[in-house]
Amino acid sequence: MPQQVCTTALLMCSFGMAPSTFNATPRPVFTSNQVAGVITDNIPMLNIPPFGMCSSLANPAVAAATAAALGALTPMPCLPAFPAPWIPGAPTVLIQNAPALDNTCKLMCAYAGVVTISFPGQVTHLIP
Repeated sequence: MPQQVCTTALLMCSFGMAPSTFNATPRPVFTSNQVAGVITDNIPMLNIPPFGMCSSLANPAVAAATAAALGALTPMPCLPAFPAPWIPGAPTVLIQNAPALDNTCKLMCAYAGVVTISFPGQVTHLIP
């Protein structure tokens, strides 16, 4: 069963070398005491920090560095670019008129990477 994604969720890019932490745009809807995410929370640096180094040859910086190294793949710092929102979202769950973001959603980077959600950020706290 899909889980709602919230601030502190862990993300991974197929061409990134490190995980990243999701940061939902501030809104008055919370889950597990964190801001709930929607599919339009796809802004680089604001919602999604870089994934360390990028190894995609579709990234112009990686392609240039690899060419300069005579074809040896040379990763460069990740500067994500997301031309579209997360897909598919949860169309039956709207948060401020936008589909909710759940842990089955994916985000496509302009440099051919696919961002997935490895941990949705929700934690159950047991009160003794």
